Amino acid sequence: MNNDRNKIIVKTSIIGIITNIVLVLFKMAVGFFANSIAIILDAVNNLSDVMSSSITIIGTKLASKAPDKKHPYGHGRVEYITSVVISVIILLAGIASIKESIEKIIHPVKTNYSVYTLVIISVAIVTKFVLGRYVKSVGKKINSQSLKASGADALFDAVLSFGTLIGAVVNLIWGLQLEGIIGALISIIIIKAGIDMLGEGLSSIIGRRADTELTDNLKKEIAEFKEVKGVYDLTLHNYGPTMLLGSVHIEVDDNMTAKEIHELTRNITEKVYSELGIVLTIGIYASNDSENYGKYKKIISDEIEKHPEIIQVHGFYIEEERKLISFDIIVDFKYDAEKIKNEVIANLKKVINDYEIYVILDTDYSD
Repeated sequence: MNNDRNKIIVKTSIIGIITNIVLVLFKMAVGFFANSIAIILDAVNNLSDVMSSSITIIGTKLASKAPDKKHPYGHGRVEYITSVVISVIILLAGIASIKESIEKIIHPVKTNYSVYTLVIISVAIVTKFVLGRYVKSVGKKINSQSLKASGADALFDAVLSFGTLIGAVVNLIWGLQLEGIIGALISIIIIKAGIDMLGEGLSSIIGRRADTELTDNLKKEIAEFKEVKGVYDLTLHNYGPTMLLGSVHIEVDDNMTAKEIHELTRNITEKVYSELGIVLTIGIYASNDSENYGKYKKIISDEIEKHPEIIQVHGFYIEEERKLISFDIIVDFKYDAEKIKNEVIANLKKVINDYEIYVILDTDYSD
């Protein structure tokens, strides 16, 4: 499956390279003929697309390298680095474009457009638009950030060329020089998009929150096992678009044997991997039926309700021999979790004096 995905990325990138090389040759010829700096710069910008597609191929080859001792989780995150590099190329192209546009506003250059020129520009726009949509759709289908970035780059080029076309039509009909103004406006859009794409790529490298749809499906798969009373503390680590490692806690009856727990967790991990492709490690919360369970669970629930900043409470357990009540809480990132935990413990101690209270702070890693 991974090899097929890599082949699709390489094939799509090669299509992009060939298409852009053809466009560069056409635009260069038209640009020199019409004495249009805008079209010549547009051609040069297509060279950056060739570079983007080449970087995507190189990144895919590096990302597909097998795990080794230094990188036991594989090299999948190289794809995110690739998308960051392409985003920087888009950003630099936007900056260069706005610089050139401002110069054209200050020092207009006489152009020599013709109907033939406009037809060539129109064909280039349609070609870039179709190419951009194709590359971006393939990127979405196989979850490739680098392809999505390359596709977006091609679509921006189509918009930039469309601006050139508008300027050419206005110049041909009314003799006005609007290339610089139109180019500046489009450049601002490209710079904004480049910054957004750069942020997305860096966010993937740093490590961001798992997709809600994925976590919901994962919890649903686990909760379908009749022995599971609750699913908590789900954490997913992304080591590339096709490499997800995770951990989760499940709540089960405390009278289950080690053999039964082993069989349950093994069945869960096999199902999750076969259906979602996630390598999962499972921890256990025990659920007991202490005679005081309902009484103290109610007291604790009432206390938790006084703190809307507490997102979830779980792992509730009473150890009669040690006279210990323990549970976990998750506090919204916006609040001081340690302070809230101490407040909860202090308030509970006022009404529960025959048990020790032990509260563990969990982190809101996923929905």
